[in-house]
Amino acid sequence: MVYRYLSVFGRCYQPPSSEESQPLKAVPDNQEPHKPDCVASRWIFAVLGCVGFMIVYGLKVNLSVAIIAMVNHTAVLSANEESGDHHAVVATNDSENACGVEEHEENLDDGPFAWDENVQGVVLASYFYGYILTQVGGGWVAENMSAKHVFGGGALLNILGALLTPVAAKGSYIVVIALRILMGIGGGVTLPAMHVLIAKWAPPSERSKIASTVYAGMTLGTLVTMPFSGLLAATINWESIFYVQGALSILWYVLWLFFVYDSPSQHPRISRSERQMIESSIGGGSPDAPKMKIPWKSVWTSMPVFAIIVAHTCSNWGWYMLLVKLPTYMRYILKFDIKSNAGLSAVPFLCMWVFTMLFASLLDFLLSKNIITTTVARKLATSVASVPPAICLVLVTYVGCNTELAVVLLTLGTMFIGGMYSGFLANHIDIAPPFAGTLMGISNTFATLPGIAVPSIVGAITHNNQTVEAWRLIFYITLGIFLFEFIFYVIFASGELQEWAKPKSEERNAGEHRLLEKNESNKA
Repeated sequence: MVYRYLSVFGRCYQPPSSEESQPLKAVPDNQEPHKPDCVASRWIFAVLGCVGFMIVYGLKVNLSVAIIAMVNHTAVLSANEESGDHHAVVATNDSENACGVEEHEENLDDGPFAWDENVQGVVLASYFYGYILTQVGGGWVAENMSAKHVFGGGALLNILGALLTPVAAKGSYIVVIALRILMGIGGGVTLPAMHVLIAKWAPPSERSKIASTVYAGMTLGTLVTMPFSGLLAATINWESIFYVQGALSILWYVLWLFFVYDSPSQHPRISRSERQMIESSIGGGSPDAPKMKIPWKSVWTSMPVFAIIVAHTCSNWGWYMLLVKLPTYMRYILKFDIKSNAGLSAVPFLCMWVFTMLFASLLDFLLSKNIITTTVARKLATSVASVPPAICLVLVTYVGCNTELAVVLLTLGTMFIGGMYSGFLANHIDIAPPFAGTLMGISNTFATLPGIAVPSIVGAITHNNQTVEAWRLIFYITLGIFLFEFIFYVIFASGELQEWAKPKSEERNAGEHRLLEKNESNKA
C-alpha cells in the first residue's frame, strides 16, 4: 500500500530539471511548461502536519485512559482504609445511589499498580515537566536550522517513549515519570517548529485554513486515541495501547521524511507555479534571505505579545483539564465504564474538530469580504474559546442526575474551545512572521504551566473525594481563569504586523543584493 501511495505522487511530481532547481525567474505564463498538480505540496504538508499532531497529542493523552486500566483500584481503596481514611470513593458514591443509577460492573479487572490519586496526578503531569524546557529553544532551532527535522524528531521521541512505557511501568512509577519527561522534551519542540513551517508554506490568503487543518490534529489525536485506547484496554490489555499506537505512528514518520521540506524553495517535487505563488505572496522565500535578529526588548514590552501569552496560558488550563481529566470525571461522576468512558470522552472532541474547521472557514470568508479585520477575527475567535466553555463547565455541576444534559454541556464547552485555533494560536504569525517559532515557544512555555498544575491540583481536590461538589470547585476556578483570558485579550490583542517585526531597510537591501548576485552568477 505504501508503495502504491508513493507511486501516485511519483507520477504527479517528477524530479526537477536543472533549470527548475535554480531560483525562480520572471517567466511569462505562456512560456511556462505545464505541470499537473495532483495534490499541492502545501496541502500534503498540512495533512501530514495534522497527522503528526494527532500522534503527538494522542501519545500524550492515551495515558489518561490507560491509567484507569493500569491502576488497582481495590488495592488503593484498601490502602486508604488501612490508613484510617473511611471516605475514599471509587466507582460508587452517594450521589450515584441517590440518583438511583444502577452501578454496572466494569469489564476491566483491576490493574497491577496501586497508584493513588496523588501518584496518578504526578504521573500525568510529568510530561509537562519536560515539555516546558524546550519551547523557546525549539523555536530558535527551527527558525535557524531545520523545522522539518525538529518537528519530526520531537514526534519520534514521543513514539519511542510510548513503546517503552509498559516496560517502564513494570519497573516503577518513578521510571514512568522519567520517561514521560523525555517524551515532553520531544513534544515541546513541535508547536514552535510547526509555526515556522506554516509561516513558510501558508500564503496569507490560506493561512487560516492551513493552520486550522494542521492544528486540528491536536483535537483529532484526542478524538481517535481516547476510544481506541479504551477499546484496546478492554479487549486486549493496557499494554497494547502503547505498543499498537507506537508501532502505527512509525509509518507517519517515514512519510514525513519523504514528503515534507522546510520551504518551497527546498522541495524537489513542487510545481513551479505553486512555488512561485507561495514565495511571491509571502516574500523572502529563498533560504539565502537574511535572518533577522530577535528584538528581545520589543518582544517583552509588546502588549499584543502578552495578550497571546495570557490567552494561551488561561485557555490551556481548561484545555488540559478536559484533555487529561475528562475521562476521570466521566468515570467517577457520570458513571461510565471504561469502554463507554473512552468513547463518550471522544464525542466532545469530534464536535470540537468539526466546529474548528467550520469556524475557520467562516472567519476566512468574513476576512476575504473585508467585513472584519484580522484583529477582530482573532478577538472574536478567542472570545468564543473562553466565555461559552466557562459557562458550560459550571452549569454541568448543577444538572443533578441528568447525565444526558451533563454530556451535552461538556460537549458544547469542549467544542467552543476550538475557536483558539483561529484565535490566539494563529496570532503569532500575524504580528511577527519572522519570529513565529520563537513567539510560540515563549507563549507555550507559560501555557505549559497549567499542564503541570491541572493534574496535581485536580488530584489533590478529588483525593478520596470524587464528588460533584469537589468538581464544582474545580469548574468555578476554571470560570474565573477563562473570564480573565477574555478580558485581557480583547483589550490588548492585535492582528497587525508589529513595527519591530518588519525587516530593517539595510537587512532588506542586503538580502535583495545577495539574491541578485546569485541570479547573475546562475545566468553566467
